[in-house]
Amino acid sequence: MKPADSSPAVATTTDAPLFVATLGVRWRDLDALNHVNNANFLTYLEEARLQWLQHVHDWFNEDTMPVLAASELQYRRPIAWPATLHVELRCTRLGNSSMTIAHRIIDADDASCLYSDGHVVMVWMNPTTGKSVALPDSIRAVAHESAA
Repeated sequence: MKPADSSPAVATTTDAPLFVATLGVRWRDLDALNHVNNANFLTYLEEARLQWLQHVHDWFNEDTMPVLAASELQYRRPIAWPATLHVELRCTRLGNSSMTIAHRIIDADDASCLYSDGHVVMVWMNPTTGKSVALPDSIRAVAHESAA
């Protein structure tokens, strides 16, 4: 895979989320200290991105699909069971072939209770060649809609 493009990017930071997923903490997500294991935070983020993409048409085909190129995650506080979470996604950057998605995991009943935040970089690539390709128009359109 080729690194994310370094061409001029469009910053799209906004207060309006691109998508908010609601997820329940499962008993199996807990570790020996009875809070959510740190690896499960990444699973929650993946699930939220997949739920978002289910609402976007034509975001992948045999010639283009997204891959996770980078992730950054700050653990702010432990998540106990039972809990219902909101995972907020915001587009903070659009490049030619990549987008940066900021994320926050918060308590569904108390938005001031921040469990985690950070961002990921998604790069669209051709799975046959392993080279980056232009962002699908549908992804670009949805990202611009959330910034408006």
